[in-house]
Amino acid sequence: MSLAVLYSRALAGMEAPPVTVETHLSNGLPSFTIVGLPETEVKESKDRVRSALLNSQFEFPNRRITVNLAPADLPKESGRFDLPIALGILAASGQIPAERVKEFEFAGELALTGELRPIRGALAMTFKACRDGRAFILPVENGDEAALVGEARVYPATSLLAVCAHLAGHEPLARHTGATSASAATSYPDFSDVKGQSHAKRALEVAAAGGHSLLMCGPPGTGKTMLAARLPGILPAMTDAQALEAAALQSLSNGGFRGEDWKRRNFRQPHHTSSAVALVGGGGNPRPGEISLAHHGVLFLDELPEFDRKVLEVLREPLESGRITISRAARQADFPARFQLVAAMNPCPCGYLGHPSGKCHCTPDVVARYRSRISGPLLDRIDLQIEVPALPEAELTKRGAGESSAAVRARVDAAYAVQLARQGKPNAALEGQEIEDYCQPSQDGMGLLKQAVARLDLSARAYHRILKVARTIADLIGSPEIATPHIAEAIQYRRFDRK
Repeated sequence: MSLAVLYSRALAGMEAPPVTVETHLSNGLPSFTIVGLPETEVKESKDRVRSALLNSQFEFPNRRITVNLAPADLPKESGRFDLPIALGILAASGQIPAERVKEFEFAGELALTGELRPIRGALAMTFKACRDGRAFILPVENGDEAALVGEARVYPATSLLAVCAHLAGHEPLARHTGATSASAATSYPDFSDVKGQSHAKRALEVAAAGGHSLLMCGPPGTGKTMLAARLPGILPAMTDAQALEAAALQSLSNGGFRGEDWKRRNFRQPHHTSSAVALVGGGGNPRPGEISLAHHGVLFLDELPEFDRKVLEVLREPLESGRITISRAARQADFPARFQLVAAMNPCPCGYLGHPSGKCHCTPDVVARYRSRISGPLLDRIDLQIEVPALPEAELTKRGAGESSAAVRARVDAAYAVQLARQGKPNAALEGQEIEDYCQPSQDGMGLLKQAVARLDLSARAYHRILKVARTIADLIGSPEIATPHIAEAIQYRRFDRK
């Protein structure tokens, strides 16, 4: 038989469209051609495949070899097609039986020795292969990741020889069943390490319970970064569906997904020199950015005003919708981005405005220009805006640990369970009529809120966000009604609305 047909997968955003790998051997001058819109990495597979076959003691056919990756209009990238191309040549030349290859899908990059190297996007590809009813053969390093798809038949392999032995029936590959199920929550930094800052701790608890975004403003060294790093440790536990979504996005990144990160809340902290593409994703073949890699986790932006203003503006739509659509001339990709934004900033360029030491000599114009780097529409979308002041000496030198993350998480879990039972989603995700249905305050509370709207000149968005934060505060104490104290606390979290 001089024609072999195998199956693999490409990547297009979160999707993994099928790719048919057709290999044909014909008479003529020896050549090796790959067609079907291959990118550079795929074109270079010719040399990797040739060396891998020869070093695995197979014969490389001295014939005209044509490999077609169909459909022809779908771009093919990365080295994941090395394994199906090599197997196609072996099947077309009769060195392995061609009957069984149609039962499987294949993906894997080949070393020159014939060993298999890990690939990107194994989780997305395995999910689609399972839907199509085929088993999946891939590198052993991707086994734990692929096995997270519960119904999938996953066969990890270490080398091209091992795959060929399996197809020939000489030494079957073991089906992978050991998917990671343990949570890594115990490895989070603990709240008890933070001295003082009771107001900031309370704000973090409210943010965690309702899924709200948070901005902390204060001088250097007051613990803003330390507090942000402890937020993932008090967030509610991830469901299996949430964990699978987050793992699939990690799988698409260059770093890949690690089994020990299963059900662990991601904490992404991009540097302030990051570009807009790095933050939201993009590229010729669109990949997820930091906001998608923080899906169901925390995106921490330290030194917020130091980010380029155009970079920060791209956050506005994802903060509202929880998704990002990346459109290019030739293709489009849609990624989920339901992240929890936590940001930190100094009150002025030198950082010491209002500090007891009196170090700051910034003029009001300088302070205004510094803060204007963060646009009003972006600030309006941040639910909680608080000050983190310098610690007094008594608090700093005080001995003894504070409240642990476990104690805070217990209250957060209880409030989150109330929200799921009442509306099926966290309070921060409520919109439209849902706010009217679930966030109506008492008569006195509404009177206080009306005064705040008039005096602070609040926008409609700020009004609704205060209601949602107040609903979370009420849920934390188990109150079915949003009372005046809950509204008052929610209003005082709008620091930048008070000029």
